[in-house]
Amino acid sequence: MLAYLQNIAVLFCVNAMLAVTLNFIMGYAGIFSLAHAIFFGVGAYTAANIAMHFSDSLLLCVAGAVLLSGVLSMVLALPALRVRGEYFVAASLGLQVIGVTVFSEWKGVTGGLGGLVGIPPPTLFGHALTTPGEFLALAIAGLAAVLAITTALLRGSFGRSLMAIRDSESAAQAAGKWVAAIKTLSVAVSAGLAAVAGAIYAFYMSFVNVEGFMLETSILLMAMVIIGGTGTVFGPIIGAALLMLLPAALTYLPFLPPSELGTVQQIVYGTIMVLLMMYRPGGLVGGRRMGGKA
Repeated sequence: MLAYLQNIAVLFCVNAMLAVTLNFIMGYAGIFSLAHAIFFGVGAYTAANIAMHFSDSLLLCVAGAVLLSGVLSMVLALPALRVRGEYFVAASLGLQVIGVTVFSEWKGVTGGLGGLVGIPPPTLFGHALTTPGEFLALAIAGLAAVLAITTALLRGSFGRSLMAIRDSESAAQAAGKWVAAIKTLSVAVSAGLAAVAGAIYAFYMSFVNVEGFMLETSILLMAMVIIGGTGTVFGPIIGAALLMLLPAALTYLPFLPPSELGTVQQIVYGTIMVLLMMYRPGGLVGGRRMGGKA
């Protein structure tokens, strides 16, 4: 039972990191992306390849994952950020499809559909992290670091610029804000921090394949942000907790056959989203926006 709870806790921290980083651009810059799972995957594959072929140092693997994901996001974001609103959503969907195709076909780097197997445990200052308790501590530290970095950025001038762009991109541009650069940098920060979650996930699972980075993952992350509350500090974490605990809770219902759990989960997710949009469009924590209106 303890191992099961630790597994849920580690995966919750990973998803919470992803939700927080997606909220960084979605809630504060108004950039709705359906490609967040791709940067999660880039982080996972990069850390796995560095560990398998060069060094199993945790710091080196995470740094490489953050750097590559951040740079790649900037290259991909430059053309996509020339459009706004629903057009950017469509562009990000295209990036998601391209990313999944690359993950599936670039067998020399990603292992193709079979994935990468036998990822060695990471080492931190010469100590190999192998036990569930150590991975849980690592995941909690990663979540705390991501939350601290995003909060620090949002409380400064960069965060105010993001919220100005979110509220009115034209007005922000008229006020002298370099909108394209700010949006591109915000996407790079979001993608780079998402790669931290990817690296931790890869080491914890010791196996990664494309199934973890599909469009369904991006949609689920967006649901976590919306349900918890976009543009809030702790809303995405609460949304991640709710959507992580819900499947576990459904497995304890004796009248639900295991084969139907996936379908029931999708129905419950959809019902929650509809009810929230009707009665609490700001999300569960929508009344406590950082730098926004109550």
